[in-house]
Amino acid sequence: MGQAGTAEAAVRYLRSGKALAVEALPRPELRCVREDERAPVDPAEFRRVLGNFATGVTVVTAPGAPGEEPAGFACQSFSSLSLDPPLVAFMVGRTSTTWPRIARAGVFCVNVLSADQGALCRAFAVSGADKFAGVPHDPAPASGSPRLAGSLAWIDCTIHAVHTGGDHLIVVGRVDALGTGSGETPLLFHRGRFL
Repeated sequence: MGQAGTAEAAVRYLRSGKALAVEALPRPELRCVREDERAPVDPAEFRRVLGNFATGVTVVTAPGAPGEEPAGFACQSFSSLSLDPPLVAFMVGRTSTTWPRIARAGVFCVNVLSADQGALCRAFAVSGADKFAGVPHDPAPASGSPRLAGSLAWIDCTIHAVHTGGDHLIVVGRVDALGTGSGETPLLFHRGRFL
């Protein structure tokens, strides 16, 4: 039986209802890395090598609590995750001061930046500034999170799950609404600079 035949047989078996429930594997024990443990690779070398992978650039936004400005940060660690249900994911550093505000909101909007939005990306990459000053935006339809004008696309989400990933958190969002913007070419980041 070829690969296609094997796959078809597996699908028929799963649909027959005879398949046994599969138990999830136990979660690995999580712990912090001790001071005396060395990283398997040099962090500078890790960054240099991984910098060869070009990524798109986004700004993740969330509505502010009553009396607060909205929250937002530049993020290049973003990906689609699942079609059914529709899920996306982004990674955020555990030390981020913006992430707790997004977590409290429980919702977010991913704004996929256009090639001409490099300055906007830099503005959202700094800490402590009024990132939305002079930035045209409107509320995303489901969450009310800021949709940035001129973006290539926007994805409006509810936080679905948060997982640990070393010095980052992996945030999974369930997509509630999405659409394209007025931009045509994506902003890309490669080897420490925009393309």
